[in-house]
Amino acid sequence: MMEYGRRDMLWLPLAAAMLAGCRRRERDPATIVIGSSPTGVPFSFVDPWTNELTGSMVDAATAVVRNAGFKTETAITPFSALIPSLAAGKIDMIAAAMLRTPERERVVAFSDPVYHYAGALIVRGGDKRIISDLGQIGATRVGAQIGSRFIDQLHAAGARNVATYESLVDIMRDLENGRIDIGYGDEPILRYQLRVGGRRNVRIIEQFRAPALEELCLVMRPDDTRLPKINAAIARLAARDIPAINRKWGL
Repeated sequence: MMEYGRRDMLWLPLAAAMLAGCRRRERDPATIVIGSSPTGVPFSFVDPWTNELTGSMVDAATAVVRNAGFKTETAITPFSALIPSLAAGKIDMIAAAMLRTPERERVVAFSDPVYHYAGALIVRGGDKRIISDLGQIGATRVGAQIGSRFIDQLHAAGARNVATYESLVDIMRDLENGRIDIGYGDEPILRYQLRVGGRRNVRIIEQFRAPALEELCLVMRPDDTRLPKINAAIARLAARDIPAINRKWGL
């Protein structure tokens, strides 16, 4: 999800202005409100049994924030609304499959990385095509998640028929139904959903190599003075605790 998309350009200038001068509601500075999307399994999702946010990024953010000496709250936030919600002060931290990009770094502050991963291509189960890089897609119908970095990667590689979706689940559905021929998105999320979700007539193209290995970080406002403490906590947890969280979620 996963990432930065061209449509983000519609709100990036607004987000920058809000971050620079918006009056945010006062909140206990000892509490960090963690915002995360509900559709990014295994990084972030809503547990159907508890109706609460969970996932590897939520667990990592909670561990880091508490190690840094702060209390935590969580807020369910659609992926496309995460940065605007951070800018407006509705949340203090983003913990989701949001990759570091130069465009985003203009308006938000990224922590030190807590995970690295790349994109994966999916096709229908009976589709035998082999694609090794994005430059081979051309005019083939391909779907990617709105607001994700993978959309820009597709356009940069010359893909000419890109459809955008709210979630990877929507991409897999339209792929199965023949509305698109290829899906492109977060490799860990796709592998997790294909492993533990309902049986789908979808497979990952194992021969594909993504153009970049992306950094997954916690995201805060540039003026948030608590970020150095967050980075110090990441450094303390990087050797054992964060890897253990990632292994717990099959990463």
